[in-house]
Amino acid sequence: MDIYLLDWASLLLRWLHVITAIAWIGASFYFVWLDNHLVRPQAADLQAKGVDGELWAVHGGGFYNPQKYRAAPADLPRDLHWFYWESYWTWMSGFALFVVLYLFNAGQMLVDARVHAWGAPWQAVCAALGFLVMGTVVYEIACQALGRTRDGGIGNDGRVLAVVAVFVVFAAWLAGQLFAGRAAFLIVGAMIATLMTANVAHWIIPGQRKVIAQMRAGEPVDPRHGQRGKQRSVHNTYFTLPVLVAMLSNHYGLLYQHPHNWAVLSALMAAGVAIRVFFVKRHKGVNSLGAAAAALALLAGLVAWLAPPAAPPAAARPPVTLGEVQAVVAQRCAVCHAGAAAQKGVRLDSAEALAAHRGAIYQQVVVQRAMPLGNATAMTDDERALVGRWAAQP
Repeated sequence: MDIYLLDWASLLLRWLHVITAIAWIGASFYFVWLDNHLVRPQAADLQAKGVDGELWAVHGGGFYNPQKYRAAPADLPRDLHWFYWESYWTWMSGFALFVVLYLFNAGQMLVDARVHAWGAPWQAVCAALGFLVMGTVVYEIACQALGRTRDGGIGNDGRVLAVVAVFVVFAAWLAGQLFAGRAAFLIVGAMIATLMTANVAHWIIPGQRKVIAQMRAGEPVDPRHGQRGKQRSVHNTYFTLPVLVAMLSNHYGLLYQHPHNWAVLSALMAAGVAIRVFFVKRHKGVNSLGAAAAALALLAGLVAWLAPPAAPPAAARPPVTLGEVQAVVAQRCAVCHAGAAAQKGVRLDSAEALAAHRGAIYQQVVVQRAMPLGNATAMTDDERALVGRWAAQP
């Protein structure tokens, strides 16, 4: 029953996480697109009201006319729509899912003795949480130390993002030395997602609230709040695709099981940044072919690098008997996949069951190397090769 309820918790939290992530990233992408498509109004009445940019759009059978003010309208409405719960719920649901799937089962999901021999699972849990904290700390230090112009304003995004990029590559390498590959990918993605939500919670929304309070009180508006909010929003839009690819790629064993998985993840995230750069520039009417070429080159390079070696000729491979496979399964898989209590209802304790699940066994054991979970039963590469030859036999 515990496993049954855990599956439901995983499903519902994952569903919530995807829904809120779509809402957050969709809103972020929309406002970046909107900012880059606003045009200065020609109408005298709009200029007189302080409208700095406007856009006419059609969608869903209606016409929309969003307008952006240089400061604020003379009569600032009491009811303003805020975009922050999308971010908060994305992080909260993602963290809850991380707790349920990884932290509660750290011995299998975080720890891989072949990578690092933790004294106890709780140590791996503390280290994983430390990544989430340190990512935000390093990013904040970079913003405070480097994200300023000579006149004291907010800027120099290039220097800040360069430091963040170097740190993320280091974090990917370190996570790859400490955690199971699948967990390492997820932790790096969660680290970046955490600093993104911290941007919203600690800078963007509080800054907007301070600006509005100053406006309502008739006080001079401190421009640094708007500048900093803009800076953090721009940073977040470049972080989105690296986070998404880190979260998705941890489902593909050919990526996270690679001996240099940190480099694989770094290249994937770099491709994500290049793709986002292309689209942001495209919104401004510029075709950044260099960014597109960089993304394609990175992805093509990964495809070539990770390609499996050619299989030896069939004649050179001895046939694998059912008994050989059953011996491997009994030693490495039966602890979770035998009897009425088999995980996910997948039983591998008979010849019929092995035949029925042959395709899934090949994918999970040989291609993705995701099973045994965390390689808790220490399946060897030779055993995986043997299973692979058995699965390929007619």
